[in-house]
Amino acid sequence: MLKEWKAPEQPSEEEVKARLAAAREKLAGQQLLIKEKKLPVFVLVEGWGTAGKGYCIGQIIKNIDPRFFKVESMGEKTEEDGRKPFLYRYFKRIPEEGKFVFLDSGWMDEVADDRLHGRLDEEEYAKRIESVRRFERQLTDNGYLVMKFFLHISEKEQGKRIAHLAGEKDTEWRVSKNDCWQNHHYEKCEAAFGEYLKSTNLPQAPWYIIDAKSRKWSELQILEILTQGIDIALSNQKMAVPLLQNVFPLKKMPLLSEISLDQTIGEEVYKKELKQLQTRLGELHNRLYRKKVPVIIAYEGWDAAGKGGNIKRIAGALDPRGYEVHPIASPEPHEKARHYLWRFWTRLPKTGHIAIFDRTWYGRVMVERLEGFCSENDWMRAYNEINEFEKELHDWGAVIIKFWVQIDKETQLARFNERQNTPEKQWKITEEDWRNREKWDSYEEAVNEMIAKTSTAYAPWHILESNDKKYARIKALKIVIEELEKALK
Repeated sequence: MLKEWKAPEQPSEEEVKARLAAAREKLAGQQLLIKEKKLPVFVLVEGWGTAGKGYCIGQIIKNIDPRFFKVESMGEKTEEDGRKPFLYRYFKRIPEEGKFVFLDSGWMDEVADDRLHGRLDEEEYAKRIESVRRFERQLTDNGYLVMKFFLHISEKEQGKRIAHLAGEKDTEWRVSKNDCWQNHHYEKCEAAFGEYLKSTNLPQAPWYIIDAKSRKWSELQILEILTQGIDIALSNQKMAVPLLQNVFPLKKMPLLSEISLDQTIGEEVYKKELKQLQTRLGELHNRLYRKKVPVIIAYEGWDAAGKGGNIKRIAGALDPRGYEVHPIASPEPHEKARHYLWRFWTRLPKTGHIAIFDRTWYGRVMVERLEGFCSENDWMRAYNEINEFEKELHDWGAVIIKFWVQIDKETQLARFNERQNTPEKQWKITEEDWRNREKWDSYEEAVNEMIAKTSTAYAPWHILESNDKKYARIKALKIVIEELEKALK
């Protein structure tokens, strides 16, 4: 893609000056529309070392109110970043609605650099490319404008800039070892960069190669492309996004109505098994930490089904330093202003740790679907987006265990009444619980569809029959232990 690229003809200095003034004025005006229309804008600036990425970003942001943008310079990974999935530090930085985020080098730089220096084999590189394509498509499908620029200079020009910067005491710090390495291996880098650009040149998030020989000329190219992209994104905001067919292997699951709920366990057997299973789970937790295997346990189920008690018995077996329970309620304003998966990406465990979610990302296809908090296109698209999210976690090495806690309607009513009539339990029952109960049939239909479409081979659903809470607790512990043992073989 780079070798075939032809530099556009550079206008005269006077024309550049006039067009720059117009483009700057246009961007300054667009930010009001971006705020009003709640358009999030994610700008990725990649390119050769010394190509002027920082300069271009610095010039562009002069035209934007500082309250509505962030600039992130992605350097070496932190210790925390290194213990999270590849996309974590990028997903964490996506902008809120109505704001800009500029990345001075990002996921392209990381992937290409890892490949060039032999840290990724061909199989891992292909996985990374697929992750990037999904990441960018998910952002654009969810209303983000993703603009990707690659600043291109020749080998000769890069060498000249390196020499100039290195020759002055005040600027020599700006030349990195990687800049010099790139220049010494220019052809190898050019081929790798070109292949990456071609593989990730998506219709909804294309690459724009910028002739970066002249500073003002490169600034003008970016500004004009950026403002044009904003215009198009604003005009296309109300367009529905095409739905993708599922490409992940699914595990056949029963309907909720087909599940028998008459399983019980005696008190003595329960106490004995609980002690044995918790001891075993504690042992496995230590091994997980040593082998740095991350674990994600996700709970969904009917109100009053016993999720809290179930979680308590699992957490009771774990080292408190190595796990965290995340109770998920309605999104906060800053969470609602981002991609719906953002608040889950930012709660992922480190390697060797366990994250337990009391309610999950599946709210998109249940509560948000039935209560009208998102469009039909949004929740129908979410099945595939969730499968992709969990595939990303699986490829990272995470053990994913998903529980649906099942009870019947009569059992729920009995537990609701018990909570209502017991002072110390009244905080557990709300008007919303009663309203949701009235929609039982609609929820059951949505849950059946959710389980059928998201019970993948790498992240299947497990049904916990919970009319007898103690039976469900023991079953959950057995499943968690079985899955962890498989992962630790």
